Amino acid sequence: MRHTVVHVPGDGIGPEVTWAARRVVDATGVPVDWVLADAGEDAFAASGTTVPPRTAALVREVGVVLKGPMANPVGHGYASPNIALRRAAGAYANVRLAWALPGARTHFPGTDLAVVREVTEDVFTGAAQHVGPDAAIAVKWVTRAATHRVTRFAFDYARQHSRRRITVAHKAATLKETDGLFLAAAREIASEYPDILLDDCLVDALAMHLVRDPAGYDVLLAPFQYGDILADLCAGLVGGLGLVPGASFGPSAALFEAAHGSAPKYAGRDVVNPVALVLSGALLLDHLGEHGAADRIRAAVAATVAGPVTTYDLGGTASTTEMTDAIIAALPGGGEESAGKGSAA
Repeated sequence: MRHTVVHVPGDGIGPEVTWAARRVVDATGVPVDWVLADAGEDAFAASGTTVPPRTAALVREVGVVLKGPMANPVGHGYASPNIALRRAAGAYANVRLAWALPGARTHFPGTDLAVVREVTEDVFTGAAQHVGPDAAIAVKWVTRAATHRVTRFAFDYARQHSRRRITVAHKAATLKETDGLFLAAAREIASEYPDILLDDCLVDALAMHLVRDPAGYDVLLAPFQYGDILADLCAGLVGGLGLVPGASFGPSAALFEAAHGSAPKYAGRDVVNPVALVLSGALLLDHLGEHGAADRIRAAVAATVAGPVTTYDLGGTASTTEMTDAIIAALPGGGEESAGKGSAA
């Protein structure tokens, strides 16, 4: 069966790592028709918007997107293009996976964590303003409906992936109204899933416990901001952001994206680790029902990270292209690139 996927290269290193992921997906033999679409910094310079109408329409029409990281100016400039693209897709839940690959630099071999965060609310909604020249406020927005929705997603994800524990991260002891509502709403859903344990932990204490011994945790469920921070912490536990894949899901569309940013200082140098986007490509194939191909990619990545051809962050000297070549060569059953297996539009 042929599949259509929207390819959004993004900014900085985004084009390099998304094209690497495309090469690996195509090398599995799964037929994919790729549709290129613009978003991010260059799109804003050309059109005045980070997500042009054509891109938003393609995301909604096709429903499956391989997305590169996009530049997000710090403290000024346009609003986050990552959030804008998720809104175009109707995404409400983001998943990041921290899996300690053999050969990765980690003090915690065997770590296997999933961070699920709600991505439509919290302080990232854009409800913020200056109050005179020397003060500013942001609204922390939490609703029962959105929390129920993401909690059901987390439980369904846990059940589908044979995970047995979900820990809610919060600050309900202090933020009693907002985080208190998030925690209460999550507990309301737990009774529908008696086979999975739901517990909770203050987010600061949870960060401490994770860096001491992550083995005690499985799925972490959090509002937007806490989940963003915890996901990067978990990436550090397993060797860095270059190894952590992710995806954002809505009712009818899904975006597959790495945890890392656009890293503009490395753009065009062919030196960055492609693994996070390659593993995101494996998640994309899972979403399309191509589980065998997805498992082959994960096996090839694990073999490559444990081998001699790795990028600088893993202690090697290989280029992005060389490490991608090594992953393709390591695909179980062989991997080859062929124009007949996929096309670009």
